[in-house]
Amino acid sequence: MADRTGRTVTLKDVAERVGVTPAAVSMALSGSTRISTSTADRIRETAAQLGYVPSSAAKALRSHRSGAIALIVPNSTQHVFGHAYFMHVLTGVSSAANERDVQVLVSTSASEASGLTAYERVMRSRTADGAIVTSAAIGDPNIERLAASGLPIVLLGNYPELPRTTSVGWDDVGASRAATTHLLREHGRRRLLHVTGPLDHQTAVDRRDGFLAAVRAAGLEADASVVEGDFSERSGFDALAGLRFGSAGFDAVVFANDDMAFGGLQSLRRQGLQVPEDVALIGFDDFGLSRTTDPGITTMHVQAEEVARIAAERLFALVDAPQSDATRDDLPVTLIRRGSCGCPRQDVVLHRS
Repeated sequence: MADRTGRTVTLKDVAERVGVTPAAVSMALSGSTRISTSTADRIRETAAQLGYVPSSAAKALRSHRSGAIALIVPNSTQHVFGHAYFMHVLTGVSSAANERDVQVLVSTSASEASGLTAYERVMRSRTADGAIVTSAAIGDPNIERLAASGLPIVLLGNYPELPRTTSVGWDDVGASRAATTHLLREHGRRRLLHVTGPLDHQTAVDRRDGFLAAVRAAGLEADASVVEGDFSERSGFDALAGLRFGSAGFDAVVFANDDMAFGGLQSLRRQGLQVPEDVALIGFDDFGLSRTTDPGITTMHVQAEEVARIAAERLFALVDAPQSDATRDDLPVTLIRRGSCGCPRQDVVLHRS
């Protein structure tokens, strides 16, 4: 319905009048129990006063099934299909979808700067019953817009700014702290460097914070340092260029993923340094690359495929019962010991977070 000026009243109009988010308005009008009774009453009263009428698209989403779910990755196709993580995610989502005879639609963006495209394609096409979002940047407003559209969503990873949204992931802070502590306690390393992922993503922030917590607890924060990478092999190589290692500098490096750890291994060799004799290395992910190097890269094993499968199951539950409360699932992360840190060259479980 239009207001007195002839303009169509939107969720945003109602939200601004009440002082809440559009997502909260959407949930209140759909009967979600995640909104307090008093707030929901104010939202419904304001919506009636303004003459807000839910769009036909939103009604269709609640009453019809398309037989498909979307996997939204607000990155370029080249980025997505060039990283092993996304292959594990796609495998996990597809396995759950296949059990229900449901299609998986993958929505990416034309470039890293146009992440909006991945969301818009799903919201406008109305060809999915729900969506899983992964690798979104911190504070990405499009996730809230997606939730406000009425589409059930599940987030892969940690999104502390969206506590009322269902998500599945692992404890990156705890896992990174465990990896760093292993170097400190088991191998006596004292001057540690951490190479992060892009710090506009929560995964990179959490893994950095876990590293800092470990060196701080050991009283070695003054001798530690952090360099920002971007999860690529090249950034791992470049991060170590120009730095001092061995007896004159850093004696261990904690990388936020295995691709960067591989690049770092090549960089150290280029500098004539031995791993782990001069410098110990630890990675993160264990998607396969860390098992092929010499020495093998000690790393934190994450169950990306299983996380994605569970996320799909949580999404199907939300599609079946849209008013369900938000949930958070954290899967364990395991430290796998290999030669790059100085441990015996075999896979041994040391830590489960």
